[in-house]
Amino acid sequence: MGSTVNRAWRSCCTMWASCGLSWPAQDYFRTDVFLSASHQEVQAVQGTPLSATLSLVMSQCCRKIKDTVQKLASDHKDIHSSVSRVGKAIDRNFDSEICGVVSDAVWDSREKQQQTLQMAILEHLYQQGMLSVAEELCQESTLNVDLDFKQPFLELNRILEALHEQDLGPALEWAVSHRQRLLELNSSLEFKLHRLQFIRLLAGGPEKQLEALSYARHFQPFAHVHQREIQVMMGSLVYLQLGLEKSPYCHLLDNSHWAEICETFTRDACSLLGLSVESPLSVSFASGCVALPVLMNIKAVMEQRQCSGVWSHKDELPIEIELGMKCWYHSVFACPILRQQTSDSNPPIKLICGHVISRDALNKLINGGKLKCPYCPMEQNPADGKRIIF
Repeated sequence: MGSTVNRAWRSCCTMWASCGLSWPAQDYFRTDVFLSASHQEVQAVQGTPLSATLSLVMSQCCRKIKDTVQKLASDHKDIHSSVSRVGKAIDRNFDSEICGVVSDAVWDSREKQQQTLQMAILEHLYQQGMLSVAEELCQESTLNVDLDFKQPFLELNRILEALHEQDLGPALEWAVSHRQRLLELNSSLEFKLHRLQFIRLLAGGPEKQLEALSYARHFQPFAHVHQREIQVMMGSLVYLQLGLEKSPYCHLLDNSHWAEICETFTRDACSLLGLSVESPLSVSFASGCVALPVLMNIKAVMEQRQCSGVWSHKDELPIEIELGMKCWYHSVFACPILRQQTSDSNPPIKLICGHVISRDALNKLINGGKLKCPYCPMEQNPADGKRIIF
């Protein structure tokens, strides 16, 4: 009897699982009805009525199973309620029409838009060191990428991988070969690499003392700029016999120096190669996360007031959005007369009196071949204005 009920129960469970159902509370079948049917099936198979003992056992099993199913239904009800709230939160915070905040005039064509996005993703993959993924994208998207475009990223990632493995050789070789250009950038990359190599020798103990003294000759070209740091490193040699880790110079053995040298190399190498430290894709994504809610609100207001023509320029936004100091890359000038952001076609012009306005404002203020500054009474020739480049 028990085996018949168990088989029926398991077959039902299997059926529910195969259908991908999670036993929702509102769709649970009546356990007692199921067990009654199974009870009748047992009687039909055996052809004899159940004894009082078997009926009692069967009733106890029914109660136990029913209590278990009710408990599972109650637990599932709480989970189902929580999961349903997640979906509502997603629908409430995400708008499927976010593309409406961008004017169609921003892109010359849809092909140009797709190509720009693919190149941004490709550059991000190369910069993050995911070379195999980038190569696969090139093949699937049929992008024609020159080796000159890949080479800086390949070299940068090769040296960074060596630094992560605490191998200073490739980075030192690169820094020495680009010494003059690094000096023009006021970079201290080469000195920090030599300092880290000197510290590695100090960590070797007294056996490396002579080798460390010999390597200290590399500090000579940097003595006039990094005199204090060199004095500290040479002073640490006094404690080499007693153990540097128990001396006042124990901070030289801190592993944070390796993370610092990776950041310094990435920043200076990217500046030298004409690359940004962060990929344009990651910067655009982070900026979009800040600006998108504001733009959505502005879009809703413009549609409500039927003034969509206010935002007609693809090179500027309808309002100013604060993105934080991290996203400040260059200065931007807004004309105080026309309240418009200057551009290549409408650059800022410095007047003789020292005030700056846009070229469009200058042209509108010309009267009879003369220009009167809107901030001071000085009259001047419009041709004397000079373009300013920020």
